[in-house]
Amino acid sequence: MKMRASILPCLLLALLAACGRAPQPAAPAQAESSEAHHDDAPASTVIAPKVAAASGIEVAAAAPGVIADEHEIQGLLTPVEGRVAKVTARFPGPIRSLRAGVGDAVRAGEPLATIESNLSLTPYTIRAPIGGVVLERGASVGSVAGEGTPLYEIADLSELWVDLHVFGADAQHIRAGTAVVVTRMDDGAVAETKLERILPATASASQSTIARATLRNDDGRWRPGTAVRARVTVDRQPVAIALPLGALQTVDADDVVYVREGDVYSTRVVKLGRRDAQRAEILAGVKAGEQVVVVQSFLVKADIGKSSAEHED
Repeated sequence: MKMRASILPCLLLALLAACGRAPQPAAPAQAESSEAHHDDAPASTVIAPKVAAASGIEVAAAAPGVIADEHEIQGLLTPVEGRVAKVTARFPGPIRSLRAGVGDAVRAGEPLATIESNLSLTPYTIRAPIGGVVLERGASVGSVAGEGTPLYEIADLSELWVDLHVFGADAQHIRAGTAVVVTRMDDGAVAETKLERILPATASASQSTIARATLRNDDGRWRPGTAVRARVTVDRQPVAIALPLGALQTVDADDVVYVREGDVYSTRVVKLGRRDAQRAEILAGVKAGEQVVVVQSFLVKADIGKSSAEHED
């Protein structure tokens, strides 16, 4: 049977030659057709729902959104005016005790120091005029306090001012009521607030316009004197389709997203429009309602790349 199978192709070629018909290279043409079909088909992979969930892959429907026109500005945290108190000695005399140190939280009315008055030769107590945090302690036990000698500086830091330094043409776009996102540089924590006012004077050292906002400091980790970054939103534009930046990947210099249909995740080349710090406008490549990977899209990219490499091998 093996010999018969090997003879049949030879007989077929001989018959075609005798009839004056050249044999057609069917196999290469079929391979080229298959290769062309493979090139036209979008790269894809199959990921079971349980695997996708365990990997943290999340999808969301492509939908309309808003793209913000944002300006990044540097700023500085300062205590709110009127919430800082200087604690001084009322009468001169030796300091017998000091009960708080720098960084300590104190309550309004809490005893801070005891001083023996030189006038009455009796001790009197200095109490905290406001609740807050001790920023400075300017005296030591045993030293003599004169009348008006600064003992403590206390600040209520439950709220802070964010003074943003705006330069050049950016100042034309900044208005009271503008939304601001402030980023803490040490750990990347963010807080949202709004500009309250634009100060009339220009900062002499930097020649910048100062825009001021108030920031809640419930966790106490926003500290006076700390430099921060802020994104100021000066305009918002609605768009037909917007996707989180986490949905975007780059493949062969193309911007792509991954669309899920059932358990199949396919690569989709997209055309991008405007973008901000969180979203990008999709001009073409995805239709409203399609399920797009918005979290862990790089895992889908890696899985498709692995599948393509195995297919080529």
